[in-house]
Amino acid sequence: MVKTRKRGLLFRIVRLFAKLLFLLIMLSLLEVYAIRFINPPVTMPVIMIRVTNLFSSENHVVPKGKWRAMKDISPNLVRAVLAAEDQRFMSHRGFDYHEMNSTVKDFIKRKRVRGASTITMQMARSVFLWNDRNVIRKLLEIYYTMLIEALMPKVRIMELYLNSVDWGTGVIGAEAASRKYFQKSASNLTPEEAALMAAILPSPHTWSPVRPSSYVLARQRSILKNMNRMHL
Repeated sequence: MVKTRKRGLLFRIVRLFAKLLFLLIMLSLLEVYAIRFINPPVTMPVIMIRVTNLFSSENHVVPKGKWRAMKDISPNLVRAVLAAEDQRFMSHRGFDYHEMNSTVKDFIKRKRVRGASTITMQMARSVFLWNDRNVIRKLLEIYYTMLIEALMPKVRIMELYLNSVDWGTGVIGAEAASRKYFQKSASNLTPEEAALMAAILPSPHTWSPVRPSSYVLARQRSILKNMNRMHL
């Protein structure tokens, strides 16, 4: 009798968990599909900063941005970001296995860790997820990356990325970053300016495109070379 009750309780728990999981999957599908057509009014990292400010004595800067459609963003910036962050963006399905393999080999040979995140993975983080480094967040990043690639065209993924990526303290997206750093719209960026903006993306709160270190300038030169090789 006791065993029967335990089995019944376990069955109800499993069934409840399955229903909850199904609901979460359907909500995430709806969320990603909606963002394919609707520009997000706010991103999860911004929400998390606002919530943190409510319960913390330390007031974190809430980043601000201004949405720009792809046609209003300089092709120079698109090419620079592709050259710097994800040169196989147009051919992979969210995961660059070639880059992942190179990252593993680089770690084994030089004990140096470098990122292998694609633009799609970064977009998943900057729109749908919170800023953290743990297993749950990483698994959700992988899950959302698969949904995004399945439900969105590449142009929309790039548009969302350029409008939601963290580009420095108080800055989110290409338009706000362009106006902060170069006092011009993102539609008017030169190749050199675009390469500088792309160069700081791995560490936008440490590096600056207006006061570039020798390392950032070296990254800019490398990005410009790769831009010239691209057929876009």
